[in-house]
Amino acid sequence: MADRKPAAKNVVLVHGAWADGSSWSDVIEKLQDNGYKVTAPQFPMSSLASDVARLRQVLALQDGPTIAVGHSYGGQIMTALGTDAQNVVGLVYIAAFGIDQGESLGKLSQGPPTPALAHAFVDRQGFMWLSEDDFVNHFAADVDHKKARVMFAVQQALSATAFTDVMGVPAWKSLPSWYMVATKDEAIPPDAERMFARRMKATVVEVQSSHVAMTSHPKETSELIEKAAREAPNLSRPIIEA
Repeated sequence: MADRKPAAKNVVLVHGAWADGSSWSDVIEKLQDNGYKVTAPQFPMSSLASDVARLRQVLALQDGPTIAVGHSYGGQIMTALGTDAQNVVGLVYIAAFGIDQGESLGKLSQGPPTPALAHAFVDRQGFMWLSEDDFVNHFAADVDHKKARVMFAVQQALSATAFTDVMGVPAWKSLPSWYMVATKDEAIPPDAERMFARRMKATVVEVQSSHVAMTSHPKETSELIEKAAREAPNLSRPIIEA
């Protein structure tokens, strides 16, 4: 039997739209306690290209095999790494977009907005924001009310151009993937999350959570990340055919 490679010890956490790096705080603490080197940078949210550039910058600083973890639009960012995902050996999607080549978020989001985005508005600079009511009562519905209001206060607005960016070859076609479905998500429909996971042949767990599962379910989130860190270095990377 071939020797098993040691677990990946580097984890890069990619926040999504209307969240920021602090949304991972409890997950970071749990991973650090278990010996992982964790990086949770802030992303500009000004364009997909600028967000991917930030992720590449951080990945280049890692000193070995790395697990990339994306929440929501953060899944879009790491998916857009394509076939050039330096140091990355596995992808973990937390209630995240995992779209395929030729698709865009706008194409997938046709129809009435989900409750968490019902009153989203775009400012004069072209950035989209969530209202406090939608954020606290739908986006982060199962987070302590006071904490959810703090999360609302630090929300990272997303450039509306993100909805028209078309995906190239997705990273999940050549990297093993894990997916956490948030069954009470009111931002991305849970069935859409299941579809993303099924297409990428991901290892799936489901939690009864709002959209911000990493905040309301840090234990389950960190456990899934650690599972990926243990398993990914020993998995082959078969390319998933279109």
